This record gives sequence, C-alpha cells and structure tokens, in this order.
Amino acid sequence: MNVALRRQSLPGRALDAEQLGHLASHCLKLEVETYPKPGLVSHVDNGAHRDMDAGLLCLSADTLTPFFRELAAAGAEGAGMNRLRAIGVAAERAMLAATCGVNTHRGAIFGLGLLCAAAGYRNAVGIRKSLGRLVSERWGEDILSGPVSLRSHGAVAARRYGAGGARAEAADGFPSVYDIALPALHAARKLAPQDEEAVRLQTCMRLITEVNDTNLLHRGGPEGLRFAQASASTFLAAGGVGSPGWRRRAADLHHAFVARNLSPGGSADLLAMTLFVIRLEV
Repeated sequence: MNVALRRQSLPGRALDAEQLGHLASHCLKLEVETYPKPGLVSHVDNGAHRDMDAGLLCLSADTLTPFFRELAAAGAEGAGMNRLRAIGVAAERAMLAATCGVNTHRGAIFGLGLLCAAAGYRNAVGIRKSLGRLVSERWGEDILSGPVSLRSHGAVAARRYGAGGARAEAADGFPSVYDIALPALHAARKLAPQDEEAVRLQTCMRLITEVNDTNLLHRGGPEGLRFAQASASTFLAAGGVGSPGWRRRAADLHHAFVARNLSPGGSADLLAMTLFVIRLEV
C-alpha cells in the first residue's frame, strides 16, 4: 500500500474526547523526554532556549489538556473552523498565563488541536479516513483563508522567506507527518526496537532534514536552515541511531545547534503530532 493510500484509508482506534485530550498532552511530554534533539528543550537541558525548560513545557502541556479535550468534543459535534479557532485562542491565553508569557506550544495548539478535532469527528461519524485527510477536507479552505497571525515567529519567517508554514501544512493534511515522519518512525523501530527515545530522536532528525522549519528560518535565516538540514542529513547518512556512538554524535550536533542559537521548533511540534497519529491510526 502506498503512502497516499494510507493517508486516505487507515482505521482509527476510537478514544473519547477526554482520552484524546490526555493523549495530546502526553505526546507533547514525550517530545520533551527525548534527548538529544538538536537545539531543543529536553529533560536534560534547555537547548537553545533561555526562557523555558522541561518543567515549563510539561506545565504547559498539562494546561492545554482540557482545551485539547474541548477541541475533540467540538469536532465530534461537527464544529466549523470559527469555533475551533475560538477554542485555540482560549488555549493560547491559558498557556501564556501559566507560563508567564512564554510561548511554549502555540504551534502545537494549532496542529495537535486540529488533529484532536478530526479524531473527535471521525469517532462520531465512524468514518474510515486518516486524521490528516479529514483536517484538509473539513477545514482546509478555512485554514488558508482565515486570519494570519502577525505575532508568531514562524508566521513572520514564512512571510519573509516564502515558506509554507503551519497553515499550509495543516491545509494539505499534514504531509510532513504522513509522508516523512511516520515512515521514518517505522524504519527507526527496526534500527532500535527496544529504545523508543532513540526512535523519537531518529524521527525528529528526519523531519529536520526534510522540512523547511520556519522556526529555524526565524532564528538562523536560510543559512541556518541549510546548516540544520545538512547536519541532520549527515547524522542519518552515517546510520542514525542504528550506528555505534550515535548518542555522542547526536549530542555533538545538539551543542552545535545551541552554539548557533538554532531550534527546530516546527519539527518538534510535528514529532508530537506524529506520536499522536501513530497511536490512533497504526
């Protein structure tokens, strides 16, 4: 079965709205509990970030749980994009209040929130379609035509450098999740069958290699993005987590990202979304 067909027809494992909310939050925490993702916050250190740590990210994830639940329930009720957007705005306010103004998960609220809504809708109608396809079909046009954020670093970078960003990714059904990350995760499980942290790291490296991460563009411009993609590609070409000494090489890469103030936050969000999707569709 090819990737395009898988994106259309995978069955889901039905969870209610409460369970979906907790699953989304759990996936955010699993992303934090992955080291050494280059430049990113983890349970070991703060990466290239001076304003957040693992504890703050976990607090943020817990704060968002009821909003993910609400998005799943709204999806089950057939809500349109205006209602989903209102819940997302409330979630962002709660996040900023909990973190004293630090943007920990704005991108995840958008991406994971839409996937929660799609999961809720799919459970309610009993349809056999992937979450990504449902997001694209039900809300894709409204995502692209809706108000553009003027504040997020990713949106600013997308406008400056012509990158598609999170809106285009969602409207197209999350191709970075389905066409890049999920195949990478399955392959990584063959390389490291007893080490889920290594599997997550390998998946993140693949995303960094192939995604035009607007967070990298914001922090480092096109040169920073090229450095990040080439470095992650070199790591994978050397065998990734299936090669001896991979943890040391990954840590060296992490420190190189930190020295350049690079943090692939978009890839981190996509990793969390991938962990959510694989729990429900594979």
